[in-house]
Amino acid sequence: MQLTIYTDYTLRVLLFLSIQPESKRSNIKEIADFYKISSNHLSKVVYELGKLGVIETVRGRNGGIKLAKDPREINIGEIVRHTERPIHIVECFDDERNNCKISPACRLKGVLQEALNAYLAILDKYTLQDLLVNQDQLKEIILKE
Repeated sequence: MQLTIYTDYTLRVLLFLSIQPESKRSNIKEIADFYKISSNHLSKVVYELGKLGVIETVRGRNGGIKLAKDPREINIGEIVRHTERPIHIVECFDDERNNCKISPACRLKGVLQEALNAYLAILDKYTLQDLLVNQDQLKEIILKE
C-alpha cells in the first residue's frame, strides 16, 4: 500500500512539531524549507490538522503552529485514515466509479480489504510518541537547521 503525498507531509509536519520546544511556534515556510517541499501543500495539511484539533494555529505576527495534543494522544492509524479518506486501493472499493466487469464474482476485493484492515490495525498500535524513540537523533537533525 502506498500513502499519498498528503499523508506523507502530514506525518512529517507532526514529527517536525513534536521535536520543537513546547513554547516554540513553527511556521509553514520553516517546515517547507526544512523538508524542501511545497509550502502550498503544507498549508492544506496544516489547515486540516488544525481542524482536527491535532495542532494549534495562531495567526498574526507572533503566530505559528504547534502540537495541540500530547504525542501520546495522536494515533498514527487515525491520522492515516483521516488523510487517506476514502481508501480506495483498487477501483472496486469505490462503488460509484467501479467499472470492473468481474466485480460481482471477484474475491480479490475481500482479500485486499482484509490486507487493508491488517495494515491499519498495525498503524493503530502506534502513536506519534512511539515514533520519537530516537528523539535525540531527530532533534539533532531538525533543530540543527
